[in-house]
Amino acid sequence: MLSANNPDLRSWIDIATTSHFPIQNLPFGVFETPERGPRVGVAIGDYVLDLYALSQRGFFDDLDLGPHEPKMFRRRSLNSFIAQGRTTWRAVRQRASELLRHDNPVLRDDETMQACLVRQRDVQMLRPVRPGNYTDFYSSLEHAANVGRLFRDPTNPLPPNWRHLPIGYHGRASSIVVSGTEVRRPNGQRKAPDAVAPTFGPSQQLDFELEMAFISGRTTELGHPVPVQHAEDAIFGLVLFNDWSARDIQSWETTPLGPFLGKSFASSISPWVVTLDALEPFRVAGPVQEPEPLLYLRTIDPHHFDIQLEVKIQPADGPATVVTHSNSRHLYWSMAQQLAHQTSNGCNLQVGDLYASGTISGPTPDSLGSLLELTLAGTRPVPLSEGTERGFLLDGDTVIMCGYAEKDGLRIGFGEVSGTVLGTL
Repeated sequence: MLSANNPDLRSWIDIATTSHFPIQNLPFGVFETPERGPRVGVAIGDYVLDLYALSQRGFFDDLDLGPHEPKMFRRRSLNSFIAQGRTTWRAVRQRASELLRHDNPVLRDDETMQACLVRQRDVQMLRPVRPGNYTDFYSSLEHAANVGRLFRDPTNPLPPNWRHLPIGYHGRASSIVVSGTEVRRPNGQRKAPDAVAPTFGPSQQLDFELEMAFISGRTTELGHPVPVQHAEDAIFGLVLFNDWSARDIQSWETTPLGPFLGKSFASSISPWVVTLDALEPFRVAGPVQEPEPLLYLRTIDPHHFDIQLEVKIQPADGPATVVTHSNSRHLYWSMAQQLAHQTSNGCNLQVGDLYASGTISGPTPDSLGSLLELTLAGTRPVPLSEGTERGFLLDGDTVIMCGYAEKDGLRIGFGEVSGTVLGTL
């Protein structure tokens, strides 16, 4: 067991038991304040530990982090830090853990050293990585079947290749934004089923998609696949992901090449990247895969994680309402299988690439990961607590997603990813 994961660890910082950021988590992110330029930090309780400030004070000098330290901690993204590799990630997380432990007085008892801590409420979080590439998968059996029953064939909802490979498409990396960024309702072509011709205008079927995404942790050479048994070695960590979707635009444009403008206007990610190391205690077996995957996708050890997920909708003039609960363990295809398939043709990886899971839906009506499914394409709106209902999102609505893993009283969380819908320009 990694010592930074020890469930008995306590911090000298007061941390609520419901916090997403106990000392066993220590996720990485990028923040700034009016007094401090962009820099890398880790979340601890209600605070951010400033890794650049620690570096300036010599706390990493004995770790042999190389010539890029401390500059890699003063960047607008984690890319430079991630590029140093797993040995560096683990060493920095371990050192942060040591400095924050209840019995370590170095930061605890030195008021000048506590300048390395900033309250989360006083920082502006930035997009954690600069993704050169973004792939969105379609890895939830329940979601694929629900969509297939709506638009394909109720008796045969899955495409013939679905159980044989992790379906995905290459999305738009430039429009991936950090939590809190407002999302403009997109314009596009739409065609009603009974219309003679399409029209152009604001989407009337704006939706969320509850997803998670993993971030690649290394660059590979073109022509060199990553075997499934080594795929997790190339993953830095995970974030929450809202793949905003304009269903009316998407349904008209998607044949024959798949999603385009109905997806590319915005995708939102949470600011804190939770490492695979921190999630190690929450590994679980995934669903039974029938038929057995081809050899390059077969796995032995569990590669799924028990992460509880929740979505709330908050109208402009009312309280938030929980509209669904799901769990990442429902995914049919694991991250390892997704990455192995992505690279199986020799496609190369780049540090900071994002790979989204696809909508994560569960087997029950209250575990569906999109309004498309929850409302049967808008025909059965979901009620909100202030008395209104939603078939699809309205201007002024804020979508809030959160997620955490929990076991034996220990919670490892992701915080939240949120975005408010603005009207079309």
